[in-house]
Amino acid sequence: MRGANSTPTTTGRVAWGTPAARWMLTATVLGSGMAFLDSTVVTVALPAIQEDLDTGLAGLQWIVNGYMVTLSALILLSGSLSDRFGRVRLFMVGVALFALASALCTFAPNLEWLVGGRVAQGVGGALLTPGSLAILQAGFREDDRARAIGAWSGLTGVAAAVGPFLGGWLVQLGDWRLIFLINLPIALVVLAIAHFKVPESRDTSATGGLDYGGALLGVVALAGITYALIQWGAVGGTPAVWTGAVVGVLALVVFLVVEARARTPMLPLGLFRSAPFSATNASTVVIYAALGTLLFLMVIYLQEVAGYSPIAAGAASLPLTILMLTLSARSGKLASRIGPRTQLVVGPLLLAAGLIWLSRIGEQAPYLTEVFPGVLLVALGMSTTVAPLTATVLASVPERHAGLASGVNNTFARGAQLIGVAAIPALAGIGGAGGGTSGLADHFGSAMLILAGLAVAAALCALALPRGRMPEAAEAAYRGSVPEEKAGTVEELAQDHPLRFCAVSGPPMRSCPGSSAGSTIDGDRPGGHDPGSQSS
Repeated sequence: MRGANSTPTTTGRVAWGTPAARWMLTATVLGSGMAFLDSTVVTVALPAIQEDLDTGLAGLQWIVNGYMVTLSALILLSGSLSDRFGRVRLFMVGVALFALASALCTFAPNLEWLVGGRVAQGVGGALLTPGSLAILQAGFREDDRARAIGAWSGLTGVAAAVGPFLGGWLVQLGDWRLIFLINLPIALVVLAIAHFKVPESRDTSATGGLDYGGALLGVVALAGITYALIQWGAVGGTPAVWTGAVVGVLALVVFLVVEARARTPMLPLGLFRSAPFSATNASTVVIYAALGTLLFLMVIYLQEVAGYSPIAAGAASLPLTILMLTLSARSGKLASRIGPRTQLVVGPLLLAAGLIWLSRIGEQAPYLTEVFPGVLLVALGMSTTVAPLTATVLASVPERHAGLASGVNNTFARGAQLIGVAAIPALAGIGGAGGGTSGLADHFGSAMLILAGLAVAAALCALALPRGRMPEAAEAAYRGSVPEEKAGTVEELAQDHPLRFCAVSGPPMRSCPGSSAGSTIDGDRPGGHDPGSQSS
């Protein structure tokens, strides 16, 4: 085991409160917090980037979506890579790549270089965030894992809350490039702690191939579809736009065929034979498409049309962060008593009401009377929805598949934000040759109404869920939805493709499920088995 201050238990896992535990938590929180912070500060800086690089709305969409394309496509594969090649090693690779990409963004001379840096940041984010949770899952004693992951969740949530203020302050200092430059010293600290103080771990029982083909097809599909949607809004149906659309759709079809036939697929299609799992993932897609697009458009609108400063525009969405941090746990407890269906109908309807309210805000809109009520309704809707949504996804499949279910759900949330930011502005009439600020001023309300429609669709999806509490016997319900000859396939998949990560600024994570059997920490007896390492 590396690090003089490492204090493992007799089974090779560290205990809460020890120096080793503090070093492990510090490295993982700083690494993941860096990625979460970056996602919020970039949004606040978009108007400043637009002015400096002389780009339109399509360019801003690429700055956001360049990151989301690689993050969404690679995050499932990343969980398997970290188990196979070492969780700390992959985490450090992710942090280093994120830092190098941040340096590229800092010194980008034009939009193309900036988007390239964001694409590379997405690869780094896909490696480091799942890796951070896997390090905690494998490194802490079973009794301390939930506490450690809860601390990780809370502290990274603070990073997300600080982001709008920090981003606005840095932009007001006069240079948006500072939002990327701050990642470099953080990354150096994380790499030093991870190398010297955090013990390596890996899954020695992992066998079979990795789904590199699925990952590549996922990137091509998302990139092609995203390109077509963004450029369609900017320039219309040119041959290049249609080519991108055809390539993206064909790659998606081939991806589904490959995943259906692969022994260790990135996206196990067998899980969707569970009706509640399919319904909750459909709800996830439309909710996060609405949320991601709202946050993208609102921060630009408030600065470019309503005359807000960068700090004020970033702080406008702070009630959303605060209420989700404070109310999500209570919402989850309520759903466990009464069942998730009621909250998964009421929550999206509150979200829709908030979006309808925000569709009415105009130029020079005062925050307290025009913006805050809508943001508050959105915050209440998301706080009501997100915890039971994630819990339902996990409860709709047998617990041994919960790691896979969580990973799939988070991938859907990221992909939905990607497609929403690419498609909704064009559907609302924002962008095009005469786009920019005037297009946003004229059609922001239309975009909010489209998003409200998506929220209502999420409520309709929830009506497919059973009334009352989710069945105690998820195993029986799942088996009943899978033909007997297919039932063993996903069970074998869960054994061969353990996935131990949860949210990446999406649905809230829980103590990540999945077997840790066969997982070793450097310095333990090779091949040793920790009888307490099985997740509850």
